[in-house]
Amino acid sequence: MKHRLLCSLVVVQGLLFSISLLAQQQIKNLILVVGDGVGPQQIGLLETYAQRAPNSIYQGKPTAFAKLAEAGYVGLSTHWAMDAMVVDSACSATQLALGTMAPSESIGVNAKGDTALSILEKAKKAGKATGLVSDTRLTHATPAAFAAHQPHRSFENAIAVDLLKAGPDVMLSGGLRHFIPKSVNEEGKNRQAVADLIKEPQIRLKSKRKDERNLLLEAKVQGYQLAFNKHQLQQTSGDKILGLFAYSGMQEGTGYSHDPSKHEPSLPEMAMKAIHTLEKREQGFFLMVEAGQVDWAAHGNDAGLMLHEMIKMDHTLEAILKWAKGRDDTLVVVTADHETGGFGFSYSRYQIPKKPNLAGEHFQKRGYEYAPNFNFGPYATLDKLYSQRKPFWGFLEDAVEPGTDRLTPEALRKQVNQYSGFTISLAEAQQVLEHQPNSSRIKGHKYLSAETLPKIQDFKHFYVYGEDDRSALLARVLAKQQNVVWATGTHTHTPVPVYAFGPEALTKQYSKQFHHARLGQLLQSHLLGAIGRTAFGH
Repeated sequence: MKHRLLCSLVVVQGLLFSISLLAQQQIKNLILVVGDGVGPQQIGLLETYAQRAPNSIYQGKPTAFAKLAEAGYVGLSTHWAMDAMVVDSACSATQLALGTMAPSESIGVNAKGDTALSILEKAKKAGKATGLVSDTRLTHATPAAFAAHQPHRSFENAIAVDLLKAGPDVMLSGGLRHFIPKSVNEEGKNRQAVADLIKEPQIRLKSKRKDERNLLLEAKVQGYQLAFNKHQLQQTSGDKILGLFAYSGMQEGTGYSHDPSKHEPSLPEMAMKAIHTLEKREQGFFLMVEAGQVDWAAHGNDAGLMLHEMIKMDHTLEAILKWAKGRDDTLVVVTADHETGGFGFSYSRYQIPKKPNLAGEHFQKRGYEYAPNFNFGPYATLDKLYSQRKPFWGFLEDAVEPGTDRLTPEALRKQVNQYSGFTISLAEAQQVLEHQPNSSRIKGHKYLSAETLPKIQDFKHFYVYGEDDRSALLARVLAKQQNVVWATGTHTHTPVPVYAFGPEALTKQYSKQFHHARLGQLLQSHLLGAIGRTAFGH
């Protein structure tokens, strides 16, 4: 009898310990920050600039990424798709959101192609507040994957409807074009009615919808306060906010650094507005914040723009960490969907520098001249990258001859030489504008239907976006001056970092190597406990 009582006591104590342990494994608030296209290389670019650029804006202070690594834990995550080695943003974000494998280019569907609830949808069912923030479009791949369910990422009009149906409490981004009726494209009362509702003349008023649904009015019926510029967002005070601040993507990184928008809120501002709105909910919240334009810069092989996008992301992390510091109820996890571009600084044979001799004993006493064999990349190059004031696509757009649609080498040369820290010759500008026959032509294909493409010689099959890839030719012309190499105009399979900040009992569980589906499963478990767990399969 005593033996049975003792055994029962041990079982009860074990159960109580398990319950206590489960409680320690759950968190009230979860902030997931996704840097689209951010691999170790992109973080290396930011850190090298921050600590070694002669005129770094960080002035010797650590980046938010460095603070995360110091105060939390760092892991690594792979992200291959269900059926392919290289992932796109929609599939990767879906795997994070659902905690299960997913097909390429799909939104919110599992490996079988069925709808599965995301961490955001489960959090909402559990009574938590939820939010999505991105500097791309609200209907773009990453935010869409957390609150929509579509067979393909291109169905952005349907995704916009799904987003309202899912009903995150806060949605802040660009992409107005998928929320307003088709008729705004013509002069008339419908266009004027939308303009009167928006009250922001700097947003391009054009719709991509094929119907007359006005999702802005539908959102108002659901109780959302609407905002279309920085001031309007600041004035909102309710618990439900829909903010759409641009026709498509929001302000890019060079503008953020050198000429901040007067009408758009910045990514840090949107993130903090979302947090301060969602934290009112007693049950806690889930928030996904995407720094999405790092990927766009990397697709264009634009190192200067990519540096500015990384700075924008880092400033966003700094604001979030300042809010989360000292809290025992909040977990901050930072990762990426994939790496884009295969970026790297590299040493070369171009302009091998003459170094002053070092004064140390191994040089002066032994008479050995300090003269490295190659150009390993002067730190002054980092300041030149930062000085870029337009994206490469901006150089190309602004090099169009007035009154025509024709790019001229002279106009492009002037753009690059005036708005970047580097210079190109007229002959190099001509190289950027060259064409070649499209050997991969597919009639009717969204990207590959053109008869000619930009004349990329190396790895040309990995540049898939037609005229948009012309920026990669500019990158090649500037590469020797920047000590920069690019492997591709698309994504790579490179594993991405995972940073975790918050209570140690949780954060130390992220210092492992995951696949994104397993990482998504862990996020659900920590926010929602057993109810958040999802089957994981390869």
